[in-house]
Amino acid sequence: MKLVTYLKDGHAQLGMVVNNNIYPMEALHSDLPNTMAMFLNFWDDLMPLAWAAEQKIKDGLTRNTLADPYDSAEIVAPVPHPTSCRDGYAFRQHVAAARRNRKVDMIPEFDQYPIFYFTNHNSIQGPGDIVCMPDHFKKLDFELEAAIVICRPGRNIRASEADSYIGGLMIMNDMSARTLQMEEMLLNLGPAKGKDFCTVIGPMLVTLDELEQYEIPCKEGHEGKSWNLSMKCRVNGRQVSEGNVGDMDWTFAEIIERCSYGVDLLPGDVIGSGTVGTGCFLELNGTGKLNDPNYQEQWLQEGDVVEMEIDELGVLSNTIRKDESDFSILALKKNV
Repeated sequence: MKLVTYLKDGHAQLGMVVNNNIYPMEALHSDLPNTMAMFLNFWDDLMPLAWAAEQKIKDGLTRNTLADPYDSAEIVAPVPHPTSCRDGYAFRQHVAAARRNRKVDMIPEFDQYPIFYFTNHNSIQGPGDIVCMPDHFKKLDFELEAAIVICRPGRNIRASEADSYIGGLMIMNDMSARTLQMEEMLLNLGPAKGKDFCTVIGPMLVTLDELEQYEIPCKEGHEGKSWNLSMKCRVNGRQVSEGNVGDMDWTFAEIIERCSYGVDLLPGDVIGSGTVGTGCFLELNGTGKLNDPNYQEQWLQEGDVVEMEIDELGVLSNTIRKDESDFSILALKKNV
């Protein structure tokens, strides 16, 4: 099942995508809700109703007048107001390349346990404009990722059971302002201001039953579901990154196990995979300069269009815009 949140008559509502049309969820059955938050909180009760409604659409038993064309709808983040947002560090290829480019050894702890950080769940957005402050444009970067959302509450969830807590997969762009990120991490804390201005998810949430045919074994020594889903990022129409969700070393199940240790996970919690190998300019620039000292770095600029695509999860498109304010926190440094 493919679920979206979209604006209709100025109001956000939950919809189901079938044959490139969006059907408002609450119109398909009187017990189905009009928000993703309500759907996630009553997932086990509502999914059978939603599956039955989806089948009726596919069987031609639902009036097409209910639907809006997907291509012309105003899509927002599928989970517009997450209860929290964590981002993992699951792709060894990305971590190893980034460390190699800094001329430091691969850190052995990566292979011992998955890690994550909290980002600003109030800065989640979907397709559309990303408005950036002047300091964000100092080495502004994208990060190509997949993400999940939790669909039932749990605590101390074992990896062997964790896949049942995943409501579905979606694309994530973990935007990064590298100059802000790097300066604050000199103090061994963060990332904070380098990350908290925007995280993009969308355009849709795709439930795991929809992805069964793409399941593959996870990496040796790991546990949980994995999917053969190609990942790409284009900037102004030019492909700059390519990877696969199946390249994740740590699975979402294992990340959930770590996240839920001694902590309640709640429906609506979003968890990202971390950056796929080649999935950001920071890594690409570092590799380019390692191979060619004259390599010209590339960073996102005002007006750039960033398109991320993952098989079966759609295309997530954003345009970089400049805020009207010229306020700079980098200019507030003391004793320099």
